[in-house]
Amino acid sequence: METRPGSLAERRHFRFHQPHVHLASVFGDTWFGEKAEGFARFFGTPTFLVGQTLVVAIWIAVNVIGWTRFDVYPFILLNLAFSLQAAYAAPLILLAQTRQADRDKALSDADAQHREALAQAATERQELAAKQSAQILQLLDQNTELTRLTQELSMIIKTLTDEIHSKVVRP
Repeated sequence: METRPGSLAERRHFRFHQPHVHLASVFGDTWFGEKAEGFARFFGTPTFLVGQTLVVAIWIAVNVIGWTRFDVYPFILLNLAFSLQAAYAAPLILLAQTRQADRDKALSDADAQHREALAQAATERQELAAKQSAQILQLLDQNTELTRLTQELSMIIKTLTDEIHSKVVRP
């Protein structure tokens, strides 16, 4: 069975997901929600962590070496930047988790319906197999009875033939 995108097998599988397509996340599917979720997902990537580490290292180096003195030793502006980042990152990460939880729930419901449909189809196939087995047994019984009757009739025909033969052809 093919499973490439758009194949018949895939469309049949995703038919259980279709009733849940309309479900919007708590924050909606607006451009803001999508961009915020994308940004929140970026916070956990190695690219972000390496980039942030480089920015902090350069920030500290520039201020310690003395090329400029816009943020001296306790690095108040750097702390402020981290606080601002944390103030925005936490809600964005929660937003991303909430949206993902909504999608996971909808897909879980669709998968449960799919499993129920598969179980129902399996039950129907078992019932059909049992019914067909009973019909086959009934046909076998009928065939056995017909074979027995044919044998009896053959014996009667043989007896009659022998009797006629004995009367027609006298020794």
